[in-house]
Amino acid sequence: MLTEKRQEEIVKLVQERESITVQELKEIFQASESTIRRDITTLDKAGRLTKVFGGAIALQDSKITNQELSVRQKQEMQTREKMAIAKYAASLIEPDDCVYLDAGTTTGWMLEYIREPGATYITNAVAHAKRLAETGFHVILIGGELKGSTEAVVGAEAVLNIQKYHFSKGFFGTNGIHQKMGFTTPDINEALVKQSAVRNTQSGNRFILGTGEKFGQVCAVTFSHFDGTVILTEEVPEDSFWKGMDIRCVKLD
Repeated sequence: MLTEKRQEEIVKLVQERESITVQELKEIFQASESTIRRDITTLDKAGRLTKVFGGAIALQDSKITNQELSVRQKQEMQTREKMAIAKYAASLIEPDDCVYLDAGTTTGWMLEYIREPGATYITNAVAHAKRLAETGFHVILIGGELKGSTEAVVGAEAVLNIQKYHFSKGFFGTNGIHQKMGFTTPDINEALVKQSAVRNTQSGNRFILGTGEKFGQVCAVTFSHFDGTVILTEEVPEDSFWKGMDIRCVKLD
């Protein structure tokens, strides 16, 4: 039996029984203990099951978190990974693009690498708008209510403003990337702004910037599912679910 097929069968058995031992799997698949243990380790890393002593157990329901760190706290986390993702994202901007730039620290790192003066930049991040304007780029700041912790403009007015535009490319941050829940964020007001901007961005050019640790994470509000999106990350899970999706894995400098 091929490795991938065997691993899929292991996942099904674990889900049906809720738990299973290495010995049981050895007998079912007529495979060596080292092979079964290697399969369990691979599936555990991919988030398909949970590895325990002597076997594996089914995944529990994903924990939903509403934790929202401040911009300053986020800036200090996974800087190298965010910079690599942002550098690649900035390279995708072309002359005459109408670009939506979401608030967030990963999209914020794009400002270090954006070099295209012929594009128009529309953003709900005050800090992003200020830096772009200082560099001489054509920038439009979405109006609305300012959220202090993330420095993002949110609210009904922001949504209405965004609905006026059609973006050739959009770059979005996310707090979680999950197989069932899609892209999530803790705050409903930010989610509604993101949702509106994603919808008004050309399909196939909706770029979601997320470090590898965001995979499997779930926050309270889904702002988009996977249709028409491209995930930019530095590490893709081994789970076969992601293999058919448009995910670009960037190299760390």
